[in-house]
Amino acid sequence: MFDDRSPIYQQIAERIKNDILGGELAEDDQVMSTNQYAAFYRINPATAAKGFHQLIEEGVLYKKRGIGMFVSKGAQEALRAQRRQRFFEEVVDAMVTEARIVGISLDEVVQRIQEQQRSDR
Repeated sequence: MFDDRSPIYQQIAERIKNDILGGELAEDDQVMSTNQYAAFYRINPATAAKGFHQLIEEGVLYKKRGIGMFVSKGAQEALRAQRRQRFFEEVVDAMVTEARIVGISLDEVVQRIQEQQRSDR
């Protein structure tokens, strides 16, 4: 359910982002209320609200007064763009730096990635 690596409200936000990225939640879909979320996961409603508030501030969710919260238009593409950027910064850039340090050419890295892709099919 939740782990100790990051605050629960951040894990809530990430879980909802993953649902949007995975297509479980689409644009204009209503998400559970903070109280429903808190009851379902047995957490403090204020903690759930903090996670939802973060998503509203990021533009991932929007609120309809008196109705609830919904997935914003373009949220999936915006999240995908953020994740791509993070992937390149955290994974690819670090891999290229490490490869350079240990003497692996960029061609070797690309070849290995292509081999891995073929074996995954």
